[in-house]
Amino acid sequence: MSKNTTKAGILVVILVVPALMFVFLKLFGNNYYKLPYLMPEIDEHGQVLMNGADTVFHKIPDFELLDQNGNKFSSQQTKGKIYVADFFFTRCGTICPKLSSAMLRVQDVFGDNPDVLMVSHSVDPNHDTPAVLKEYAKKYEAQDGKWFFLTGDKKAIYDLAIKGYKLPVADASEYDKNIKDVDEMFIHSEKLMLIDKEGYIRGIYDGTVNVDIERLQAEIKVLQEIYKDKNSAR
Repeated sequence: MSKNTTKAGILVVILVVPALMFVFLKLFGNNYYKLPYLMPEIDEHGQVLMNGADTVFHKIPDFELLDQNGNKFSSQQTKGKIYVADFFFTRCGTICPKLSSAMLRVQDVFGDNPDVLMVSHSVDPNHDTPAVLKEYAKKYEAQDGKWFFLTGDKKAIYDLAIKGYKLPVADASEYDKNIKDVDEMFIHSEKLMLIDKEGYIRGIYDGTVNVDIERLQAEIKVLQEIYKDKNSAR
């Protein structure tokens, strides 16, 4: 066998075999996308709740607040949507600018996708009126109808954070009247939460860490593929 024939054979293998594998996978293969459900429900004895053989997972409860335009925003507007949630306040000079910049990066990738929303809840609602939130939204070039900044009853927001999203939040000035520094006053999480179309928590990310933001963007796409596969299987 000549060297030229050998080279030709190798070239055929290099070019044809990958093409055949692609065709095989396209025709007969299945795509498998997985993303866990987080936060199983726990009973009063500390046991995970089960529905038969299935674990019962926590869902974000219903809520109603006001957005940056002064319009009512309810959990009904998130039904059938994938959304990213965080907690912040406009006067924050520490982690909040990083969180809002991370949310902006999500908007940059999914701004044209109507299935993906962002929802930022203020932990300082007495100061963060809709008008204040609207100015803050402009600062981060938030798209109307895409990225919502929410305010409202303080207790309702804090209950939603703690009982709904399972995130810590507190107003330290309620316990120590000597606290004057606003950055020391409000305690909240740096986490971004990925919520699916049914209200289940599917991912938790550190909004101040670049690799976590990239993982969030990737896992939104994974979740989209999961729904795409579900719809095509019907």
